[in-house]
Amino acid sequence: MTATFDHGGGVRSLRVPIPDNPLGFTLVYVVDTDRGPVLVDTGWDDPASMDALVDGLTACDTAVSEVHGVVITHHHPDHHGLSGKVREVSGAWVAMHAADASIVRRARETRAERWYTYMAAKLAAAGAPEEHLAPLRSARRRTLPGLSPALPDREIVPGELLELPGRRLRAIWTPGHTPGHVCLHLEEEHPAGLPGHGRLFSGDHLLPEISPHIGLYEDPDDTTVTDPLGDYLDSLERVGRLAPAEVLPAHQHPFTDAPSRVRELLTHHEMRLTGLLTLLATPLTPWQLAERMEWNRPWERIPYGSRTIAVSEAESHLRRLVKLGRAEAVAGSDPVTYVAA
Repeated sequence: MTATFDHGGGVRSLRVPIPDNPLGFTLVYVVDTDRGPVLVDTGWDDPASMDALVDGLTACDTAVSEVHGVVITHHHPDHHGLSGKVREVSGAWVAMHAADASIVRRARETRAERWYTYMAAKLAAAGAPEEHLAPLRSARRRTLPGLSPALPDREIVPGELLELPGRRLRAIWTPGHTPGHVCLHLEEEHPAGLPGHGRLFSGDHLLPEISPHIGLYEDPDDTTVTDPLGDYLDSLERVGRLAPAEVLPAHQHPFTDAPSRVRELLTHHEMRLTGLLTLLATPLTPWQLAERMEWNRPWERIPYGSRTIAVSEAESHLRRLVKLGRAEAVAGSDPVTYVAA
């Protein structure tokens, strides 16, 4: 498959690889404006990824040096990673929602050791076994991706049009995958005349074949008790009501009929919550719940890092069930266990 694709109406996409990741690549969108190209996301900070971005822009008859601005859907390193390098070369502005910008700011000020200590404590509280905790306690010299991301210059304000000369691109706040995730609604007639309301750059919020990771918002310097799954379900419905003619996601491929995909995802999470209540007929820690949940492979074949992510997802579902009054923590349990209410 070609590395660049012309979606018509002054929108093209580039495939920027993500090293050692089954998703394979981030789709970076190039939006033509009267002041030069604006990128939606930039891809992972890696030499091969930067090469792909450079080559892709060349194939689009432009260059990194010509980029006017960068709009970031969310702070994760496969989306925001190359923003700083693009800005260094081009002088482009970088825009992000305030909630994710504050995470970027804190990440830059937090030593890697603090992250390892924080994650070890969280996983211990979730009932993780010692063999899972040991690497976190001993591997503190490693650098983590995304710990020195570029600070954005501009704030994306939900509901407002972004400053893209000659285009109508409106920010839609869609928290869940991250606190400050945004989708971007291109309020222009679809170039192929497809029925619906413009096109939606959906980031990781709405993907054609997979459900995005919805875990707890991990941040050692913010102890706010949040409900990411509740946030996600609410903002899914908001995007469904937009009824865009086409969705341009950050992974996989573009698709139509966003309301149908939204219904599928809402049904998926409701079925998952119902299934968890069955498992919680007996008290379980978040780790024990994650071990018993259905994933894309058996638990014993899930690699180390993915188990950490799975536990965070189990916790976000637990938090939603507790908030709905459908599950509760068992008083006095340590590590804490949960049971269906």
